[in-house]
Amino acid sequence: MPQSPDPSEKTMSNTPETSLPTRDDFRFFHRLRVRWAEVDMQKIVFNAHYLMYFDTAIADYWRALALPYEEAMLHLEGDLYVRKATVDYRASGRVDDVLDVAMKCRRIGTSSLVFDGALFRRDQYLVGCELVYVFADPTTQTSRPVPAPLREILLGFEAGEAMTRVETGDWDTLGAEAGALRRHVFIEEQGIPEEMEWDLDDARSTHAVVRNRLGQVIATARLLPAEADGSAHVGRVAVHRVLRGEGHGEALMAALEDFARRRGDRTIVLNAQRSAERFYLRQGYAVSGEPFEEVGIPHVEMRKAL
Repeated sequence: MPQSPDPSEKTMSNTPETSLPTRDDFRFFHRLRVRWAEVDMQKIVFNAHYLMYFDTAIADYWRALALPYEEAMLHLEGDLYVRKATVDYRASGRVDDVLDVAMKCRRIGTSSLVFDGALFRRDQYLVGCELVYVFADPTTQTSRPVPAPLREILLGFEAGEAMTRVETGDWDTLGAEAGALRRHVFIEEQGIPEEMEWDLDDARSTHAVVRNRLGQVIATARLLPAEADGSAHVGRVAVHRVLRGEGHGEALMAALEDFARRRGDRTIVLNAQRSAERFYLRQGYAVSGEPFEEVGIPHVEMRKAL
């Protein structure tokens, strides 16, 4: 492992080291509330918990990059290991404080990544952190160069670039990758029998996938041909387990609704799992009819006029 910062490092911030960070220095924030179990006898956050806060925020940072961490690192043929963690204590958090943990990748070297963290209570800076990671071979834990795709993703995120794109196409084009994600979500995670997941509708549907910047499919859905009354059915909506709640489902629905609108469909119909009902309500869908069971899972029909 390298013992000093890489000479080829690229800086992504011009903030002087002598000035305290502000919220404007960051574009990523993870919000948390201080729990009673995290304070000490002085009734302030026990110092070691701040590292836990920053580490939790780093996990959400990867989600903001649309990267399922374990699969992304397998794709990149390496992993990240902490080499150094430095914490700067300026003020204390207390029970029930709502805190925003800000993170950014400040520097990328040949094999190292430097992240700056800052803990804010509203606009007040409480605690800072510098985390130095080394990209390394997971078998030997010897350092190796940061892969170019990861470097580009980090630089792009900090520059405000989009981390995903939506593609539409037929089953021959997208089926292998969309099907792999559906297998993980519906068959392995939800326990739906395999013979009930695959049907002839895949071949006649328009499929949408969300890809991250490694090209991995992290969400998928399908749109069947329109019926005679102008209604079209959306189904098989699946989002990678660790990336839910990040807007990928909304992007899928918007893409398929736009496709349906352009081909002249008048209504979108879907059978929503009851656990996802509120998601569809937020997208403008309304419940139609009584709840029912499908493959042993409670569902309800929902509709949206285009």
